[in-house]
Amino acid sequence: RGIDLPLQGARVLSVETGKPLRWPLGVPPQDLHGAGIERVERRGKYLWMQFERGRGGLLIHLGMSGSLALRRDGAPPRGPHDHFEMSTTAGTLRLTDPRRFGAVVWAPSREADPARKLLARLGVEPYDTAYGSREFHAALRGRRTPIKQLLLGGEVIVGAGNIYACEALHEAGIHPATP
Repeated sequence: RGIDLPLQGARVLSVETGKPLRWPLGVPPQDLHGAGIERVERRGKYLWMQFERGRGGLLIHLGMSGSLALRRDGAPPRGPHDHFEMSTTAGTLRLTDPRRFGAVVWAPSREADPARKLLARLGVEPYDTAYGSREFHAALRGRRTPIKQLLLGGEVIVGAGNIYACEALHEAGIHPATP
């Protein structure tokens, strides 16, 4: 939410990459120069940055320790853990990830590989009003995976990190190792 509105309509001025992340970018960084940004959307723990006029987009994942910041007043010099930087007409977007579990991957669309493949197995959003306790129970039926591992996996429901999973299971009185 913090980068969507400021980046809408902005143009990419330059892209620089640092040490390799989990997956390669998929295009030469200079191919993104001049692209206009339409919007940024969230799907689970991924962000999809849609470029205008069929130029594809970027699928961004922060990994376990990554952070994404949009600096409008000029960014400080890049540090050793700054692995992706995109300068735009709206400011500089920088991915910092000390553990390099994050990713920034280009795809021709959300429905094309590699974005399609990475997003395909994600479950529903936790605040989807069409998804209730019956649907959740049905999705759990027949599984033998420990409940906490299942909540963290993202195939049934997305976005439940370690703290949320632990708190929910504690509140429900369910041991995390319960199948």
